[in-house]
Amino acid sequence: MRLSTPIIIVATIVTLIIVVVLGLLLVQPPQSLITSASFSPQTITPNADGSDDITVLTYALSRGAEVSIAFERADGTQFVFRQGEPRTAGDYSVLFSGVVDGYVNTGDTIEGEVLRRLMPDGEYTWRLTAVGANGETDERSGTLTLLDGEAVLPEIVEFSIYPEVFTPNQDGISDRTAINVGLSKEADLQVYLTQPGIEPIFIPERLEDFNPDQPSLRHYYDYEGGVDLGANPPPDGEYTVIALAQDDVGQQVQRSGTLAIQDGGAPFAQIVPQPSGATVIFEHQPYEERYFTSAEQRGDLLNQPNNPQSLTTSMITMPVGDLLVFALTVENYGDVAIRTAGSPPGTVYDWSQRAATFDEFDESGAWRVGIDCDTAMSDYPWRWRLGGDDDLVVITDPNDGETYYYLPAGARAVIWGAVRMTEIEARNPQNCWAGLIHEDVGISQLNGYVGPRRIELVDPSGENTPN
Repeated sequence: MRLSTPIIIVATIVTLIIVVVLGLLLVQPPQSLITSASFSPQTITPNADGSDDITVLTYALSRGAEVSIAFERADGTQFVFRQGEPRTAGDYSVLFSGVVDGYVNTGDTIEGEVLRRLMPDGEYTWRLTAVGANGETDERSGTLTLLDGEAVLPEIVEFSIYPEVFTPNQDGISDRTAINVGLSKEADLQVYLTQPGIEPIFIPERLEDFNPDQPSLRHYYDYEGGVDLGANPPPDGEYTVIALAQDDVGQQVQRSGTLAIQDGGAPFAQIVPQPSGATVIFEHQPYEERYFTSAEQRGDLLNQPNNPQSLTTSMITMPVGDLLVFALTVENYGDVAIRTAGSPPGTVYDWSQRAATFDEFDESGAWRVGIDCDTAMSDYPWRWRLGGDDDLVVITDPNDGETYYYLPAGARAVIWGAVRMTEIEARNPQNCWAGLIHEDVGISQLNGYVGPRRIELVDPSGENTPN
């Protein structure tokens, strides 16, 4: 029976393929998975003195494989440098300083977790193992000697976080946390926050006592969530604080703790600009003794001004001894509540009085409205808190029993009060204005010189001061 032409052609092609494959196998048989592997030099002194500190492992793979590198002492102790790491076919060079995955010897009392550690001095058998995709395994081995190694670990002998819960919102209460780290030897130290799903947040070290010629083993980290730089802190939640020390040899030790962020956020507030009329209302009213306030006795509070004529921005001419009354609106346009303190709206000051006269001293992180004038003896000497009891949230600290007042996020409050203008100064008329003060933090340009008004004092009796 005669075969058809197509069948003959197919048979011929298959035969040729078989012949070519067999020929290639005879000329170039299948290569080993690992085609070469060696360390050079075979003796190192890993002590970071710059001489013979490292060796180089060079190896080549003919096919892709998972690679492991391990070392074994004469007593059978094994140390792992690489474990099942995927590699494609090709040539490789690996620097090795004798530092392997962390381990702890029997009897060790080490402060912290050992991540990377130098192998002890001695002679080792190294093994490079490759496992291919189909399960095939290949191995190469040889000897490597370590001498004069710097085996002292960079232990973290001190590690503390206080407070472990803080509220980075610039309210002056638990705004910061302090992280103290003490090392057993000089080492590179990194401190950072971490949480699943986020990039590490590194914390810079404070450098007041930094001396490069005399490095300290004690390190101090002050963390405020970045709020001091105008940034929002990380979201509220619990974070892990990592302190990682690495010496010149490459040994690594770390310690960790927890830090919780609550009520975090950059505070923002403003004296609300008005679409028409004065942003800061100024007017004058007669003085009455019932308004007089001191540290020992609180006077009556002035009623909120409501005269439509006060919306003008023209100069005010008023008798000496009368009250210069103001009113304005403050808005908390940030995402966190802002703390306030001091005299409530409606409080009346004499010209010579200050907030401290009422035993109301500056409180770091507190917000207050202040009134200032050209001839005042200090900046914003007369200050009021941001709202009355109905405007504010009152919080009592369970630890110290202190009461704190907060204007909630997104809230507005009207603040008013008065200064008794009892002195005709060298500059008359003079400017008076309002400001929104974040005490011991700053006064923004937006809120620093708001609603200036010319104020002229007149004395019908011809005297410079009232009786």
